[in-house]
Amino acid sequence: MKDSKISWRSIIHIIFKILSWALFVILLLIAIFLLYYYIANKIYVSKGTGYEPKFSIYTIATGSMVPNINVYDAVINIRVDDPNELKVGDVITFRSTSPLSPNLTITHRIKEITKDENGEVCYVTKGDANNVEDAACAKFDNVIGKVIIRIPGLGHIQRFLASGAGWLLCILIPALVIIARDIMKLTRLSTIKDNANKITNNKKKNPKKEAEEKKRKEAIKRKLLSENNGKKEYYKEPIIKVVEKRKNKSKKENKQKRKKNN
Repeated sequence: MKDSKISWRSIIHIIFKILSWALFVILLLIAIFLLYYYIANKIYVSKGTGYEPKFSIYTIATGSMVPNINVYDAVINIRVDDPNELKVGDVITFRSTSPLSPNLTITHRIKEITKDENGEVCYVTKGDANNVEDAACAKFDNVIGKVIIRIPGLGHIQRFLASGAGWLLCILIPALVIIARDIMKLTRLSTIKDNANKITNNKKKNPKKEAEEKKRKEAIKRKLLSENNGKKEYYKEPIIKVVEKRKNKSKKENKQKRKKNN
């Protein structure tokens, strides 16, 4: 029973760890996208309408591209430097020149590629959910980029994170939890290190104690002095090897006596 409880606890711990790391990775990716979106918009505002970043992120606000692109989906665009890179069927994000929606950012599909009265390339666009094509074609100079990735529902997260409650629940609190866990780990490691240092310091010999022990031994040796042939020598403890030799000699003598008796 104990082994089964331990195994279930370990499995639950592993599952919880995987889910926490997955949530952390998802939040990190979302934070990276939002950060890039914020920086790209700042650069765009500072440099003006003539500048377009290599990658741009836009949130879809209408249902003109349903069901392929839904409301609050986010689309990632890549900048197009050559008009020939675009073809019929591509979904592009562009600034509208239509009198119905002037300078509005639109994401629609290319239905036809033509040229205007000045001979410039012009893209006839249409929303997948719309019945008619857009009133004005999109000129290449107004194209922001071609859609390469669609992220479903990211607009909901962006809107939630933009609010105070979303910032608190999804960014601030998880960040504080991670920081608190790291601090706890560091404190545990520091206490373990301190305990290890105390143990090693206790094991190390104190030089003063060593000197006192040496003096004590020397005093004992002086007390055990004995005279040998009129000379004073330190008392020497018997050597084990000598005892062994004596034992071997006694064994040999016993064997010889046994032979004689026989």
